[in-house]
Amino acid sequence: MKKKYFKQFEALFSCGRIDMVFGMKYYTIYLSSMGNVLLISDGKYLIHLGWEEKNLEDEIKKDDLPVFLKTKKWLEAYFNSKNLKMDIPLKMEGTTFQKEVWNLLLKIPYGHVATYGDLAEQIARKRNIPKMSSQAVGNAVHHNPIPIIVPCHRVIGKNKNLVGYGLGMDLKIKLLKLEGMNLQGYYFYEDKNKKFVE
Repeated sequence: MKKKYFKQFEALFSCGRIDMVFGMKYYTIYLSSMGNVLLISDGKYLIHLGWEEKNLEDEIKKDDLPVFLKTKKWLEAYFNSKNLKMDIPLKMEGTTFQKEVWNLLLKIPYGHVATYGDLAEQIARKRNIPKMSSQAVGNAVHHNPIPIIVPCHRVIGKNKNLVGYGLGMDLKIKLLKLEGMNLQGYYFYEDKNKKFVE
């Protein structure tokens, strides 16, 4: 067994993938029209996208990773209202159920939305069970580590209720409008007050 793992390490070292041996993480910042977007990679895959407030203690700044260059190109197009095919290599750490939900997010078309109930029904049909909890789906959506690219902003509640968004309701509305959605009649709650999207 030890010999087997040694050969795996030797192969990674020989092809220059020391980062995969030692679990190194890298980051870069993409300057978008809606704020500074933080990207984190394990050296090969994109593993996190967020805004710049994340505490960066262990990650190494490296702007020229191929996965970062590809992601920035995609984001540049996206923030200019262009719908490019998503071919960024992603690695999303989570439970089997979370990954099942995140894969469904990738199937929601640009400029469209789906409800938590819609996703729950899809999973129930796939698993051949009577019902799946919308709340469980919502929890998985909330833990999506790569928003925008894995478009959790396209998930809403029933009856045009935008519900919430981990990166803030203002950003969710901006992203949906960026994709050309007409949000007339859509609403959310702020301090228990119902507010319609302007």
